Amino acid sequence: MITGSALLSLFIQIAIVGGVCWLLWWLIGYMGLPQPFDKVLRVIIAIAAVFFLINVLLSFGGHPMVRW
Repeated sequence: MITGSALLSLFIQIAIVGGVCWLLWWLIGYMGLPQPFDKVLRVIIAIAAVFFLINVLLSFGGHPMVRW
């Protein structure tokens, strides 16, 4: 069973990772990289964010992909 403090720390962790991903996404757009590099970096950020969220969801079942 998940306690209130565990949910709060999970929410804070997701908010921090989401903020970092958003900042990187914005920074890539702000720098104005040429099109192939821009798209590749955005895809890498998206894949990393999805991997993190899948890991969080799998940890609810007790079997995360990666133990930090």
